[in-house]
Amino acid sequence: MRVLLVEDDVLIGHGIVAGLRKHGISVHHVTTAAAAEAAQLEDAFQALILDLGLPDLEGLELMARMRRFEPQLPVLVLSARDAIEHRLAGLQSGADDYLVKPFDLRELAARLHALVRRTQGRAVQTIEAGPLRLEPDSGLAWLGGEPVTLSRREVDLLVHLAAADGRWVSSDALNERLYGLGEQVSSNALSVHIHNIRRKLGAEAIETARGLGYRLGWSCSQ
Repeated sequence: MRVLLVEDDVLIGHGIVAGLRKHGISVHHVTTAAAAEAAQLEDAFQALILDLGLPDLEGLELMARMRRFEPQLPVLVLSARDAIEHRLAGLQSGADDYLVKPFDLRELAARLHALVRRTQGRAVQTIEAGPLRLEPDSGLAWLGGEPVTLSRREVDLLVHLAAADGRWVSSDALNERLYGLGEQVSSNALSVHIHNIRRKLGAEAIETARGLGYRLGWSCSQ
């Protein structure tokens, strides 16, 4: 199992990483919401461990943003906020579990394993468009039945175009979806992603119209 830990306290984070490793769980630790979103784009995780008191964004807002990218991502909130109102707010906002600090690492590991087992029983979201079959959560893709390798940002771009349901999507909207408002992006970054997708899937995969933007070249179903 590989999980993403978002915990701004470095000492606590290092302790969790070392403790969960003994239970066969690999942990990628970041200390900010921005780093968490970057990690999500570049790697695949089976669960998210989330502290609520982050320096750059409220934890529940980060959860909502990450869930827009991976709706099925299991989330375990790990927080010192122990009032019933805090726990209810976390669970009602979509967290799958809530564990109060301080905690026992054995319990954390057991809860993570239980979360992943439940997630594996959920239906897999699939997008089918022309010859393309794409599983957004895992990043797996097939073209005409043959596997094709896509980067996280390429997957995210295709998911966003599929959600537009045939409508044109502007360059600004795609850049905001891929990078957010705060990240510095080179002027040709989107063009590079479009070029790479067309190289892998065919020139017809993404259509372009001056003044309108981009859209998926195939009708799709989800």
